[in-house]
Amino acid sequence: MKASSWRERLLGKARDPFSPDTRHSIALAAFLAWVGLGADGLSSSAYGPEEAFRALGSHTHLALFLAIATAVTVFVVALAYNQVIELFPTGGGGYRVSTALLGPTAGLVSGSALIVDYVLTIAISVASGTDALFSLLPADWQAFKLWTACAMVLLLIWLNLRGAKESIRVLLPIFVGFLVTHALLIGWGIFAHAEGLPLLIPDTLREVREFSQEAGWFFVLAVFLKAYSLGGGTYTGIEAVSNNVDRLAEPVVHTGKATMMLMAISLAFTAGGIILLYLLWNAAPVEGQTLNAVVFGNVLREMGFDGGSLFASLTLVLAFEAGLLFVAANTGFLGGPSVLSNMASDSWVPHRFRYLSNRLVTENGVLLMGLAAFAIMLLTGGDVSVLVVLYSINVFLTFSLSLAGLSRYWIRNRKKPLHKGHWRRRLALSLTGLAITSSILVITIVEKFFEGGWATLLITSVLIGACLWVRAHYREVRRRIALIDEIFADQAFGSDCSPPALDPYSPTAAFVVGSSRGGGLHALLWVQRMFPDHFKNFIFINARTVDAQVYGGAEAMEAMKLQATTSLKFFERFCNSYGMAATSRLAFGTDAVQTLEKQITELLQEYPNTIVFASKLVFKHENFITRLLHNQAITSLQRRMHVNGQQLMVLPMLID
Repeated sequence: MKASSWRERLLGKARDPFSPDTRHSIALAAFLAWVGLGADGLSSSAYGPEEAFRALGSHTHLALFLAIATAVTVFVVALAYNQVIELFPTGGGGYRVSTALLGPTAGLVSGSALIVDYVLTIAISVASGTDALFSLLPADWQAFKLWTACAMVLLLIWLNLRGAKESIRVLLPIFVGFLVTHALLIGWGIFAHAEGLPLLIPDTLREVREFSQEAGWFFVLAVFLKAYSLGGGTYTGIEAVSNNVDRLAEPVVHTGKATMMLMAISLAFTAGGIILLYLLWNAAPVEGQTLNAVVFGNVLREMGFDGGSLFASLTLVLAFEAGLLFVAANTGFLGGPSVLSNMASDSWVPHRFRYLSNRLVTENGVLLMGLAAFAIMLLTGGDVSVLVVLYSINVFLTFSLSLAGLSRYWIRNRKKPLHKGHWRRRLALSLTGLAITSSILVITIVEKFFEGGWATLLITSVLIGACLWVRAHYREVRRRIALIDEIFADQAFGSDCSPPALDPYSPTAAFVVGSSRGGGLHALLWVQRMFPDHFKNFIFINARTVDAQVYGGAEAMEAMKLQATTSLKFFERFCNSYGMAATSRLAFGTDAVQTLEKQITELLQEYPNTIVFASKLVFKHENFITRLLHNQAITSLQRRMHVNGQQLMVLPMLID
């Protein structure tokens, strides 16, 4: 069986990027986007509120303010990111905001932080979910925990290679189950202790006054801010919607805002409600159990469950909690490749991360995120206590850069008529969000630096350095190709206005060309010089890649078609002016090699006496890096054609 058949069985049939039905069939409506992109934030209620509550120590009376601050912060950050959706409706989130509003360097830092954060999102979510799952199993099963986590990462890779919508639909029942069970428990738990609510505020204020008299207001504030900051994991995932606006159903801005509102309401209710439950039910740590397990167990007992029914009910609740963590891991597979795609379009990472598979997913990005998470899982042994430290910094770095960019935008554009009525309100919202996220960032770095936070900063710094090198390399290669184009720019056209007609049985030279006119003319003139008067037909082939930056944008698609057609017509006119029969062929697809292979096969059937030529960039000092960044398409095409019994002559184009 052919490899393509196996691929189709595993991943599904290829999708046509130019079919109007395709975009509609894979676009995410608000509800599905909430499931796919909101699960990361919602799942943080499994560990964020507990981390914050534990940090209060014996001063649990501050939990009321902590619950209110948590809910308010969720809405502040979500509303601030609504501005990102409005200003950048093509997606990109924190990376695009920082690049456009603060400059490329800030964008690089933000993008690198997001990539590391999304890899860790996958790793910690899967590891936490596996821990929760194995807490329900016999102790002698623990030896299989790490391999189960690794297998789950591989399963998520496969689901996402099939398509984002497919992976979300598979995980949808878990998300709904979590929402229903937790909403019932939180609602009933608060209602059951409603008699204590009228006294909660005066009692809290009295205890805070007593605490301040003993230790001073500065110490009270320090305890509260430490707990508030260490619970910052609660807010992770909020940025996922703005990173993936291009995946949403039309109108994307409206869908994005609706998704953000669903996410904010569900997260604020769940996280704030759980902290309130801790306070109302006097939750205390129990060895081997999370605070959520303790308080939910108490709530279920008071609801009338006992014995076997209590165990079964608590198991179901915790199973949904574990399952949601696996759903949250899927956010990393949606957001990470999107950030990589945007960075690839700006040449910070290899261009291959822009390309879509025939299932219209950024396949290389999915594989990189999954394999990186798999490696981290093995290196850390799936230890959540290690992963949570690595995970706790980068998201707030991105938040802070994005909100700083938005603040700068509203200050600079305050006089524009379009913003005149609301710039003050939006600036205030952005500045408030910036103050919150930057303070959490600073406190988290100070608190967690020597516990492993340094490792996150080191990994992110190494990634930034690698991106700087990649972009410098691409810039230098573009400069040298531009010099070649300049050499051929003055190539004079001939004066022959009556070229002969194409003869399918005459010797034919077919050229695989791209956007560089210099490269195409270099190949044409080389063939003319080496085979004078031999070829009678000249055919120029171009396969344009519909990548993640083009797909979904009608204007970008049309611009790509126009640019490609103009380039091909140039080569036709040049040949015709010298009395040579010429034509061109243009095709579009998500896989350039596959598209070219199909074009060439069809061409050889029509013009059997054809030799195909293609240019290849040649470096004097070729190494693994240059092979990673260049010539993958030509090398792969040549290999496929040789397997098919076809010939492809590669012409070297030295650029250094």
